[in-house]
Amino acid sequence: MCGRYALTMSPEKFRQFYHYLEQPNFPPRYNIAPTQPVAVVVEDSGGRHFRLMRWGFIPEWVKDPAEFPLIINARKESAASKPSFKAAIRYRRCVFLADGFYEWQREGDTKKPYLFRLRSREPLPLAGLWETYASPDGGEIDTAAIVTTAANPFMSQIHTRMPVILDPQGVDKWLAVGRTTTREALALTKPCPNDWLDMVAVSPRLNDARQDDAGLQQRVPEQDVAIRQETVKRPASRRTSSDQGSLF
Repeated sequence: MCGRYALTMSPEKFRQFYHYLEQPNFPPRYNIAPTQPVAVVVEDSGGRHFRLMRWGFIPEWVKDPAEFPLIINARKESAASKPSFKAAIRYRRCVFLADGFYEWQREGDTKKPYLFRLRSREPLPLAGLWETYASPDGGEIDTAAIVTTAANPFMSQIHTRMPVILDPQGVDKWLAVGRTTTREALALTKPCPNDWLDMVAVSPRLNDARQDDAGLQQRVPEQDVAIRQETVKRPASRRTSSDQGSLF
């Protein structure tokens, strides 16, 4: 799964990367957690747009969100068939703005957090699905989930799942809901190549969603484990290049 991620680069860096029309200004976030407002990119009326949504997908048919489980991830294997996501995978795809995500490795009774980023240190396009939920009292809120896939060999040393990470061409296709079919979109949800990513053991303070500072991403040597990237066989291919509330 993907339960925490980071958004630390400058607003202009993301705007140049995704080419959305808005010019939002926001500070870095080092520990984005479920149910918080999150930044995503959508395509609408031929252009890309920056939007704020709640991280926690609510299907439009839900009657009482309090009785519905929190959905922060959508498994790619069932996205086209599960009632929660069938419409969203066809009509409402988005990309989460991020430049790193976290995963935990369990060792006995402890769980060690690791930060994963692109080696290129470019923005990290995480495929997502979104839905507008309308409550019985007439209120509306846009909600979203990150799409996950089976872990690649590098990631599998820590966890069996990973978020779907798109390359720039994949971002174009994923967002083009009017031109890319569900089948074509699902073809983009393969695990990314091993050599796109690197990782580092980070502070266990990350477990507390109230913590949000740059120190969370500093390497913690005493937590590090002997995981050598060269032990993983890598393919030769390389990466090519609202009124929803306050984001912060």
